Amino acid sequence: MSSESRAVLWDMDGTLLDSSHYHWLTWREVLAEEGFDLTREQFAASFGRRNDDTLRDYFGQGFPLNEVERISNIKETRYREMVRTRGVEPMPGVRRLLERLRTGGWRQAVASSAMLLNIEAVLEALKINKYFDRIASAEDVRRGKPDPEIFLVAAKKLAALPARSIVIEDSPAGITAARKAGMRSIGVLSSHDSLEADYVVRSLDELPDDFFDQLQY
Repeated sequence: MSSESRAVLWDMDGTLLDSSHYHWLTWREVLAEEGFDLTREQFAASFGRRNDDTLRDYFGQGFPLNEVERISNIKETRYREMVRTRGVEPMPGVRRLLERLRTGGWRQAVASSAMLLNIEAVLEALKINKYFDRIASAEDVRRGKPDPEIFLVAAKKLAALPARSIVIEDSPAGITAARKAGMRSIGVLSSHDSLEADYVVRSLDELPDDFFDQLQY
């Protein structure tokens, strides 16, 4: 695959699906067991970030790595179980765009701060695995968004240049990461009131079928 590939890099939470309620329930439950009373405001401020960054925000920058890993594993195991048992639905417009991009020759990847096991569980639950050529997850990077590393890794996996890659995101940190990576971005207003993306929509349903093909490089 040459660097002429055109790529679309999808964030997952808040973009492919709205999983915030499941994350809220599992974070609140697990942290309560650790004696930490998580508020909605704290959760909203940290949603979409890497677990190590989140837990060190809550417990302090010196919070031990083994404790980060222990709590993260408990939380993510419960989250995946919730996805499998309660089910999930894609955000409006997602299935149509995934199919349209695939038939149009675009390469697609998930580029998420989530663990690989979480991404795989979500793609399986949504039954959209076939649309993605690659996955870039938390295990692939050392720095979370707004650092551009996750998008640069995803583009490299697709053999696509940053300038020929488009990011679909719902968070300010993700939009900043896309800009730093030298990529254009589509911001979905699913979890924030405003985003400084190149294109902003309230729902992916608003994008016409030929939207991506009309973008000029």
